[in-house]
Amino acid sequence: MTKVFVTGGTGFIGSHLIDELLKKNYEVKALIRKNSSTKWLKDKPVEYIEGDLFTDDVLKKAVSDVDFIYHVGGVTFAKRKEEFYRGNVDATKSLLEATLKYNPGIKKFVHVSSQAAVGPSFDGYPIDETRDYFPLTTYGRSKVEAEKVVMSFFDKFNCTIVRPPAVYGPRDYAIYEYFKSMSRGLQPMIGFDNKLVSLIHGVDLVRGFILAGEKEISSSSIYFISSEQFYNWRDVGEITKKLLGRKTVRLTIPHFAVKTTAFFSQVFGFFSPKPVVLNIEKSRELTQRYWICSIEKAKRELGFAESFTLEAGFKDTIEWYRKEGWIK
Repeated sequence: MTKVFVTGGTGFIGSHLIDELLKKNYEVKALIRKNSSTKWLKDKPVEYIEGDLFTDDVLKKAVSDVDFIYHVGGVTFAKRKEEFYRGNVDATKSLLEATLKYNPGIKKFVHVSSQAAVGPSFDGYPIDETRDYFPLTTYGRSKVEAEKVVMSFFDKFNCTIVRPPAVYGPRDYAIYEYFKSMSRGLQPMIGFDNKLVSLIHGVDLVRGFILAGEKEISSSSIYFISSEQFYNWRDVGEITKKLLGRKTVRLTIPHFAVKTTAFFSQVFGFFSPKPVVLNIEKSRELTQRYWICSIEKAKRELGFAESFTLEAGFKDTIEWYRKEGWIK
């Protein structure tokens, strides 16, 4: 029986990954914290490992007898730089060191990074795995350093790095705000330029992760797992309107307004115990024109292909949101 350990398994992407692994009849262990919600894993045959990635006993129990590790967990929002680096860099290093100590013969360690590590395209051509790092945020810089830590283990055991772009699908809270706004009749657009984005359904994404884990050729490699097509937000809006059956008003928000709002959000967020979603760094990402990447390497070496078209993926997502009562 193939055994797998997953970090971040209680979240949006990690829970979909666990679903796909269970479909393959794999035994799955998932790291959880005391305050973790396991609602997406309820009644599923998953062994919970309670603790963190800095406790040796927890790590030994987690990694000792598994064939694959999928490191999905990390910190996406934080108030301080140190929180990003501890959650994304130090935790990754700790997990890798434990794997080397307790399970050096592992079949594959798959590290989930982000397009944020290399940044957007600046010339309208999709970026690929040869692109230099150009992160725009502290989060992106922490993912760069995490990738470098993983690469330092390439000569010690089999490791692979995967980079998602923007992800959507059932259980997602991030792009959900876009669907919620559209369902209320308002189509937000940032800037007056024609922005292009790579988008992928969460289920397609995790299927790409599994391919990266199970293909021998993927060792010591990096892959973008994304959509083959690129989408502009006007077309995305038209598809969403049709599927929701709603008339919408398009609201174009100029770049300066986004940056001004982000500035004040960050200032007032200084007094909040929780990190703000929109800050100055995030506004830099939101106002970029091309968040697009190439999947040619993943197609060629992993045999990766999407199963969801954007319309089918949005339909699946909207139906789930409605079923759960998130939108009407």
